[in-house]
Amino acid sequence: MATIKDIAAKVGVSSATVSRVLNYDEKISVSEETKQAIFRTAEELNYKKKTVNPKIEDIALLYWPKNQEEFEDVYYKSIRQELEKQSLERNIKLVRYNKSEGIRAVSKNSKAFVAVGWFDMDEINHLKKITNHGIFIDTSPDESCFDSVRPNLDSIVTQIVDYFVEQGHETLGFIGSTDFDILTKKPAMDVREWSFRESARYYNRLNEKNIFITDKLSVSEGYRLGIKAIEELGEDMPTAFCMASDTLTIGVLQAFNEKSWDIPGRVAFFSINNISIAQYVSPPLTTFHIDIPLMCDAALNLLQERMLKGRDITKTVYINGKAIFRKSC
Repeated sequence: MATIKDIAAKVGVSSATVSRVLNYDEKISVSEETKQAIFRTAEELNYKKKTVNPKIEDIALLYWPKNQEEFEDVYYKSIRQELEKQSLERNIKLVRYNKSEGIRAVSKNSKAFVAVGWFDMDEINHLKKITNHGIFIDTSPDESCFDSVRPNLDSIVTQIVDYFVEQGHETLGFIGSTDFDILTKKPAMDVREWSFRESARYYNRLNEKNIFITDKLSVSEGYRLGIKAIEELGEDMPTAFCMASDTLTIGVLQAFNEKSWDIPGRVAFFSINNISIAQYVSPPLTTFHIDIPLMCDAALNLLQERMLKGRDITKTVYINGKAIFRKSC
């Protein structure tokens, strides 16, 4: 097992210097090149030390959900609460700013930020004037400048379509919402819709009339689209729907239950998010679980790399989901 003495010998510095650098002693006077050499050598030698989380202060937590309607807010709120919990454990001091305060409320002394929600280009450009040490969760508005952590929605939707095809479904549908173009501030195609189209096209199961899109992820919009699908498709209803989120699916289920459609006998539903209520609706919802603690853990890892190790090359981290099978398909 490698020791501090081994690292010191290879880098050509004292053991005391290595110890102080590895413990992030801000008062030590060594060059950045030497610090990086010590960290690199410690990693090469697989050096293990007791985890010590040095204090990181002046980090802005930007809470910017696109909307706060019904259950969709549960998702964003869960991310915020988990970030605040984990930051305390890591000795990271977050200062929260809410969307209602506006982007100019963010302190110019912020050393870095962690952002949850949706930002337009004006807001992104303002953040660049404050710091380039930024981590976005659930979105990735500028991968050339900022880090991001996102659920791997492209892979998740592909897996849903693959599952339906394996189960013998010949006709597939999609119910989802639009994305947000940060340049034009207008609706754009969401990655879930794009992935569904590509996967369904691959299996020769893409039918435009079976795709229903809204601009809001809400239960009421899910209900509206469910009724619309029933009225427009009737007996031509596909046998399986890929759903963009549990929030929409809850509304769609209400509509189909009202109209006495057999789920999953006639129509199967496979959704995304696994919010807590998904297991209690009728029928209980089959959905992909998005691991929020894991996403927050990855985001704070990126933050510590930026602030403590000086990483200046951006990273984008995709978190895969886990299928939770219940009775809706």
